[in-house]
Amino acid sequence: MKFQYSEKKVRLPEKVHAYAEKKVTKLDRYFNGDAEALVAFSVEKNRNKVELTVHAANTWFRASESTSDMFASIDAAVGTIEGQIRKNKTRLARRLRQDAFVRSANAEEVSFIPDVAEEEYEIVRMKKFEIKPMTQEEAILQMNLLEHTFFVFRDEDNGGSFAVVYRRNNGGYGLIEDVE
Repeated sequence: MKFQYSEKKVRLPEKVHAYAEKKVTKLDRYFNGDAEALVAFSVEKNRNKVELTVHAANTWFRASESTSDMFASIDAAVGTIEGQIRKNKTRLARRLRQDAFVRSANAEEVSFIPDVAEEEYEIVRMKKFEIKPMTQEEAILQMNLLEHTFFVFRDEDNGGSFAVVYRRNNGGYGLIEDVE
């Protein structure tokens, strides 16, 4: 597992990084092949916050925990991700393709940058990611794992066209499809 660390408003000793690496490495047993972990440490209002993001074979898991102790925050974040994996293991096995945890080599890298000449629109953050072909159920599952309100994907059921699923305010889900 590859690790990246980020510290916001705090400088931590190396033993905290080593502890985080030891704990997060235990999640490696759930993934085939390479997995990447981003661990962000911060202190907000005397609370030690850990944001843990694990990416393995086009599947993202994210947890954010805040306690009075940094080590306890690390333990809680790892426990949250392990719980997400256990909770969704049946769904992942039942709904996802067998190669869902295998990184696809031919996925397209896509960047969403609006082509706008007006100065009133300022891009303050840019993300690049691979859009993986998946079913609508897989996309909803992935969106829920990330705790996002929307998720972009290529719809396998619609010939691989571009689509977005989103969480509606009434508790249901919506789908935006490309009409081509």
